Amino acid sequence: MKKIAARVFCVLAYFVLFLLLLEAILYFTAPVYDFSEPKPFSGNKFFNPYDGIDSLGWRKSNFHFHVKEWWGLTAGRSNTPGELYKVYKQMNYDAPQISNYQSISVEFRDSAFYIPVYEHGFGLRKKHQMLIGAREVLWLDYSIVQNLSHKQHILNLLRPQSAIVAIAHPDWEGGYSLKDMRYLSNYDMLEVLDNNWRSLPQWDAALSGGHVAWILADDDAHNIKDPYQIQRCATYIHSPFLHKDSMISSLKSGKAYGVEIYMGNNWTFEQKAGWAKRIPKLQSVRMAGDTLKVSVSGEVFKVMFIGQDGRIRKSVYGAKGHWYKFTPEDTYIRTEITFIAHHTHPTIGSGDIFYLNPVFRYNGEFPVNDLKAEINWPRTWIFRFMTFGSLVAILWAVWRLRKNKKPN
Repeated sequence: MKKIAARVFCVLAYFVLFLLLLEAILYFTAPVYDFSEPKPFSGNKFFNPYDGIDSLGWRKSNFHFHVKEWWGLTAGRSNTPGELYKVYKQMNYDAPQISNYQSISVEFRDSAFYIPVYEHGFGLRKKHQMLIGAREVLWLDYSIVQNLSHKQHILNLLRPQSAIVAIAHPDWEGGYSLKDMRYLSNYDMLEVLDNNWRSLPQWDAALSGGHVAWILADDDAHNIKDPYQIQRCATYIHSPFLHKDSMISSLKSGKAYGVEIYMGNNWTFEQKAGWAKRIPKLQSVRMAGDTLKVSVSGEVFKVMFIGQDGRIRKSVYGAKGHWYKFTPEDTYIRTEITFIAHHTHPTIGSGDIFYLNPVFRYNGEFPVNDLKAEINWPRTWIFRFMTFGSLVAILWAVWRLRKNKKPN
């Protein structure tokens, strides 16, 4: 019995050391980046992602939902694709997607609304990314700790593998700090809203640093049978066609907005489906000179215009005055619109909340969040030299383990 226990311990020890060795090699080869100081949006022109849209063509979408995968080892093991489709269609969703961990689902691939999506990341502290229009899965992650350079490197590796790279729930467990968001680049979207978290400070930090980051809003649900998790947040995409290429193009150009959807206490799926038919719609967002004007359907309770560093620049209550005049100091303005949930009793509480993509200053070139960080090779090799000792220590531990196994 002791021999069996010793063998089991030895196998486990080798396995752990093997994982540590892989992790040490990964960190050893990681590049160190130089990050340029953030530069807020500037220019004498205004980029309005909603320019020319109408009130038609909005596609209600969800990109973050888990079904059974990896033999049921991951969250969402009790969900099936058929249940997902049935429930989300009941809630009037046009494009409900599956985003399993490290796996691109092929369910619904023959449907018009299908987009290949997956959630990348398997390390501690939930530093995850959503890949929309994914072409392959990246099997690399820094699973123990990630500094700013590690996070940038992962984004850089994901970029060529997917049409859209989105940072998932950045505020969850402190995955991405405000400092991170001021410096990180080379991604398209931020999952600002989900069922568990609101990452508005991270969004404003990115925008204040001059990074073009469009909003993504999802349920991030793991139980299709729980009404509390379903239809909590949605991304509305202005797309003339319910097709992958059209929806991805609209997302990349900012023609979308996030909605935090109202839900009453202990609502059933039937009640939520009824509410889905009453959700207002964005009608227009236009610039008249330096003045931003917003029009929506539904009864508005409050409109807030938010700018640099997340400061509220103007608040308007009621049905009129949904406009904001840019000042010379304003680099961007994003709009939040809160609707009245109970039309006969407006004091009871607020209803749905719209979060619009920003209108920002630019110089006339189409804005993209391109890579701004550069590898600092001298610092990279200094870091590798300093961490070489960890590799030696692990190899020495393997050698000692094997030596102790030999009979005297």
